Amino acid sequence: MPETDGDDLSELPPSAKLVYKVLEYDGPLTQKGIVEESMLSARTVRYALERLDDIGVVAEDVYFADARQNLYEIDDSEAEAAVSD
Repeated sequence: MPETDGDDLSELPPSAKLVYKVLEYDGPLTQKGIVEESMLSARTVRYALERLDDIGVVAEDVYFADARQNLYEIDDSEAEAAVSD
């Protein structure tokens, strides 16, 4: 995982915090699933996922049901460090 540049969850925009909470409560989801659960636009979810990835709290994996999509989930080891900072 890349080192964080001083960012933590408290410094992220509200949309990124919402995406984090959706992933925390609903488990691994595709981007489309996050859009449906959060009611944010696809573009906003993409931006939020980028920000979460930048600080290393989200993990991305292949969604085997449709390999064109990715499955996103909270990376527990990095998330604990980001929340406690």
